[in-house]
Amino acid sequence: MNLTIDIGNTRTKLGFFHGDTLVSKEIVEHLSIESVESFLYNHPVSNCILSSVGESDPAVLEYLGAETVFVELTADTPLPIENQYTTPKTLGKDRLAAAVGAGVLFPGKTCLVIDAGTCITCDLLSDTGIFLGGNISPGVDMRLKAMHSFTARLPLIGRGDMEHWIGTSTETALRNGAQWGALWELTALIDHCQTQFGEVVVVLTGGDADFFVKNLKREIFANPDLVLIGLNKILNHYVASHSI
Repeated sequence: MNLTIDIGNTRTKLGFFHGDTLVSKEIVEHLSIESVESFLYNHPVSNCILSSVGESDPAVLEYLGAETVFVELTADTPLPIENQYTTPKTLGKDRLAAAVGAGVLFPGKTCLVIDAGTCITCDLLSDTGIFLGGNISPGVDMRLKAMHSFTARLPLIGRGDMEHWIGTSTETALRNGAQWGALWELTALIDHCQTQFGEVVVVLTGGDADFFVKNLKREIFANPDLVLIGLNKILNHYVASHSI
């Protein structure tokens, strides 16, 4: 069994795979040696990969290295795709893993991979398995908070209904600017990608995926486990390359 660990800004997701199949998933706020011991005790894990947005606990890394065939995802990790990003050391590991995951789900297809969370990342994977790069923009909540934080008088507004695209009050104008603005941004990007590349599969993941799936008038494939699927593919590639 493979264990994939995705440590984000607010939570950690663990996926347990038999081959390419995700058989179970856990979500924790903090990954400790005690929690790792418990997971390994209850699952026959042989191989493990860990991806983190920040610095990982050295004790956890040491324990995983002693108990499994272990790899921490870095810019130097062998990949099943070609990475053409010019600054690979600054590329978010979740962006890379999500692109690999899209390639697993849609082999031979050009994929626009959208991870909608605190920020919205949009990345392109070619039909030949080349990571071409992508864009990063503020997420919906960040847009709302920024308009309040960086102005003198604009209030902090939460999300709400989008009954009309023209705001008739400051509250609805701010809300529309953030919510409709994000939707139109992605709509234009999807259309531009299809103009440039022809058929493009749009794959969506992240905490705000439901918002965009509901409101984007485009064909979209949503998968909350895209990063875990990509990490599992990278792990299998790593194990195979080190067993030769």
